Amino acid sequence: MTAATFNEDLMAFLAASPTPFHAVESMASRLLKAGFQRLDEADDWQLTPGDRYFVTRNDSSIIAFVYGKQELTTSGIRMVGAHTDSPCLKVKPHPELVRQGYFQLGVEVYGGALLNPWFDRDLSLAGRVSYRDGQGTLKSCLINFERPIAVIPSLAIHLDREANSKRTVNPQQHIPPVLMQVKEDAKPDFRGVLKEHLSQQGIADVDKVLDYELSFYDVQPPALVGLEQNFLASARLDNLLSCYIGLQSLLEADGEQSCLLVCNDHEEVGSASACGAQGPMLEQLLARWIPDAQLRLRAIDRSMMISADNAHAIHPNYADKHDGNHGPQINAGPVIKVNANQRYATNSETSAVFRDLCDKVDVPVQAFVTRTDLGCGSTIGPITASEVGVKTLDVGVPTFAMHSCRELGGVEDSRNLNRVLSAFFNAERIL
Repeated sequence: MTAATFNEDLMAFLAASPTPFHAVESMASRLLKAGFQRLDEADDWQLTPGDRYFVTRNDSSIIAFVYGKQELTTSGIRMVGAHTDSPCLKVKPHPELVRQGYFQLGVEVYGGALLNPWFDRDLSLAGRVSYRDGQGTLKSCLINFERPIAVIPSLAIHLDREANSKRTVNPQQHIPPVLMQVKEDAKPDFRGVLKEHLSQQGIADVDKVLDYELSFYDVQPPALVGLEQNFLASARLDNLLSCYIGLQSLLEADGEQSCLLVCNDHEEVGSASACGAQGPMLEQLLARWIPDAQLRLRAIDRSMMISADNAHAIHPNYADKHDGNHGPQINAGPVIKVNANQRYATNSETSAVFRDLCDKVDVPVQAFVTRTDLGCGSTIGPITASEVGVKTLDVGVPTFAMHSCRELGGVEDSRNLNRVLSAFFNAERIL
């Protein structure tokens, strides 16, 4: 696959994945098309070497794996981890607001979102809806309005002359999106709006909408930008970019070695959930794959996890926010992320493995260490390492504007990381 084809398909995946639910649905569809078998956690599993499987939890986390032909206790499992969630605005349970003749929805800020970029965007709404049908059965389905249905207008600078120097955003007061104009005595019913939209989607047998998990998103599609189109701009690059790269790499696995991709939800809010990296999902899957505890521990000792989550590229307008010797450049290769306080799980051995793989496939590699006087974010890497006990490395594609509603990466880096992860999955020996 050429870099151009890779980026074209990546943009299609990003556009089809406005929420973790949609991302998992899209990944499951691609896995089924490639011959992977869907497992149900409620069923008894009979796993066969040479076959390929996947399982989902909460519709928002997914683990796909190849049961390789090599003995697990000698070859181990090559693992790649990413996360499906991104900072966003989530609709509250009782969201209806009527203020000054406008119908708005109350929202919660999910994760560490940059709020200013959400103003003056064409917003739509997507997620999961749970309802009772006409026969009294509880069901859930995905919903996506697709078209722009809301906006968060900025306050004009004439009414706030210090907007460019002192304006702060109060998420309770300033963030509720505007959906339409109504009369002051109107009593909008948001669940009624959802029921009507489900009917338009072809789901007509809805007796009552019971609940939902819905997020606003920017409808502007992914795009190649720049005079030479060497940048990729899109929402949710953090971290659907890594989900896509990991998925493509797994699809390219030759089946000799056992390998696995886990994409967890809830990383942006701490990972502590049944389907998050701090939850038991991966550990439980490994226990079902290798029921004998001693054999499982031997296999884990021969295994390695590459946690893939975006890295901070050095910003030309804010270069002083980086350590002088550790400023990753866009389109200059994947980034090894290092932190002495274990905010990243990289150590010298796992880093050496990654550098060796990069050399073998002729991909440049970079390193990131945060400034010593600044705090450092984290990933699923340290969490997975501590929960499972697997040797772990943190890497990522360099990007700008992390946690904005529109982020920026390079057209070469994603394909290059894909080449390295494919080599990782297919290498005869890693450790």
